[in-house]
Amino acid sequence: MDEGKRRVKAVFGTREISEDPAFERDFSVYIRNAFSSEEVCAVFDRFRDGETRLDFLMRRIILKALVKYLGNDVTVSPGFFIRHPETVELGDGVFIGNNTFIQGRYDGYCQIGNRVWIGPGSYFDARALVIEDFVGWGPGAKVLGSEHTGYPVDIPVIQTDLVVRPVRICKGSDIGTNAVLLPGVTIGAGALVGAGAVVTSDVEPNTVVAGVPARFLKKRE
Repeated sequence: MDEGKRRVKAVFGTREISEDPAFERDFSVYIRNAFSSEEVCAVFDRFRDGETRLDFLMRRIILKALVKYLGNDVTVSPGFFIRHPETVELGDGVFIGNNTFIQGRYDGYCQIGNRVWIGPGSYFDARALVIEDFVGWGPGAKVLGSEHTGYPVDIPVIQTDLVVRPVRICKGSDIGTNAVLLPGVTIGAGALVGAGAVVTSDVEPNTVVAGVPARFLKKRE
């Protein structure tokens, strides 16, 4: 059954983080001060889908001018979309996979820690979101930060008020491919959420959960 199975060393989580060259910081400061956010976003669009080293460099420089904070050695892959970047903070060594979408809110916050790996096709309803250091975020995984009340019942649900609930993914946890985290949940440090799980309540530290809805499977000991 395990024929062909092999164990290899982790790369992303153990690599050294390089400090960004001074010219990147200086250029991003110039862009931020010289142009409106609308103009900067328009320029970002020009480099959004490119695969060359210059495209990767320009995405990082321009993103540094847009967001609240951007750490060193951040990788911004093609197809990255962000709304309300002024509320977003990203730490050192963050990897953002292809076609990731961060949906911020003008009065919200999104704090992503150091060495967070975000897989391709991920979605963040980042209205009140904290992702701590060394979190792995599987391809296609999603987090929702708000939901409609559904009341009063005589109007369409989409017209009812939104309730924003903070979401926290604690240090060293791992979110499986295509998992969904619902508003208000906390994923404890070192927890493991299985692929395709729908997390409706808090997950204790160093536990493994899976399923729809996600249920406790075992402790990581």
